[in-house]
Amino acid sequence: MNTADLFSRYIVPNYGRFPVAPVRAKGLRLWDEEGKEYLDFGAGVAVDTLGHCHPAMVKAIREQAETLIHCSNLYRIRPQAELAQMLVETIVGEDGKCFFCNSGAEANETLIKLARKYGHSRPAPDGAARGEILTFTNSFHGRTLATLSATAQPKIHAGFEPLVEGFRYLPFNDVEALRAAVGPKTIAVLLEPVQGEGGINVARPEFVRAAAELCRERDMLLLFDEIQCGLGRCGHWCGWKTIGGVEDIVPDGISWAKGIGGGFPLGSVWVRSRPMGAHDAALLSDLLGPGSHGTTYGGSPLASAVGKAVLEEIANAELCANAVTIGAHLTHAVTSWNHPLVRAVRGRGLMLGFELDAERITALPACGDAGKPASIFVVSLLMDEGLLTVPAGAAVVRFLPPLVVTRKDAEQALAVFRRVLDHLLDSLPPIP
Repeated sequence: MNTADLFSRYIVPNYGRFPVAPVRAKGLRLWDEEGKEYLDFGAGVAVDTLGHCHPAMVKAIREQAETLIHCSNLYRIRPQAELAQMLVETIVGEDGKCFFCNSGAEANETLIKLARKYGHSRPAPDGAARGEILTFTNSFHGRTLATLSATAQPKIHAGFEPLVEGFRYLPFNDVEALRAAVGPKTIAVLLEPVQGEGGINVARPEFVRAAAELCRERDMLLLFDEIQCGLGRCGHWCGWKTIGGVEDIVPDGISWAKGIGGGFPLGSVWVRSRPMGAHDAALLSDLLGPGSHGTTYGGSPLASAVGKAVLEEIANAELCANAVTIGAHLTHAVTSWNHPLVRAVRGRGLMLGFELDAERITALPACGDAGKPASIFVVSLLMDEGLLTVPAGAAVVRFLPPLVVTRKDAEQALAVFRRVLDHLLDSLPPIP
């Protein structure tokens, strides 16, 4: 039975999978079971930070697997503490404490629970717990019931109602709407400094600063979802610090996943060590005490050793700087084309989105007859040409290559992208 038939028979069809069956990979190259080679500019959706089978990761997995793979979080796991130390001291550079889990959705669940717990500790004037969390259009925070409820996209909600209560959706980057929405029961603002699944939308400096000021003034938590944009992908350890003008802002909590494990399942949350209030010396980072939250596998010795190896390699190989350099080259190249089928180029570092002229592309019979959004149609064409990319919504193609990408890799990807766009343009009737 071939792989496609195995999937059809035994795998829940919750993904619209592309017809590729990978069997091995090295660096930025991936090969399918038919021997076709691909240049991977999707990186497992911003996960394979160091590319495939990086020696630092392989070494960490091998050595830790020979020592201790798993033990309960009832015990003190030293690799977990060492990874937390690096996240606190090197990545954020502010006092705080970390919690480890297995995925981005779990990390955001932790931030949601932190906010709700804080809302019980810091109630409204009438004594009722504050529980409302503000999130934003085109956000994406996960697929669990709570995190999809936090996600302000109706297509993510469809079929899973009733949703978890307590989330209010606001237009992204709208300062006035944000200020008007804060009420007596509002406890937190949860935002992606650079939205990923929503189409690579960068938060404006005035929007981030307004959120920070409101949270400080109204005793709310400022929570950053950096699952896709953090840990070097945007050219800095902290995604929000690439926006410009908000580098001094310190959030109350940050969620990470995807690239933190370089392909090994790992998620984490950082919580700021600050007093709970003017007359409450208890630390926010100690709010989730024994019995309030947990995980079986999160922060295992193996996962923690791999995460530490990934972060050390990012630092030692100066991959944040590489993300800035290669990202700028990709951005400049596509922008300079002034291509009729590319409406906008957005993003930071190696988190780039190319907005297509979806209306013209979906008018093509090959796209319209297949019933595919323009983004998926173009991603499929790029895949046919040996370039793996990722769609975002109906109109955006994402470049999310490993942070070890080279100028040569970038030139190869650009050549394929340009060739596919030109072929599409030649297939279209001229604009009247």
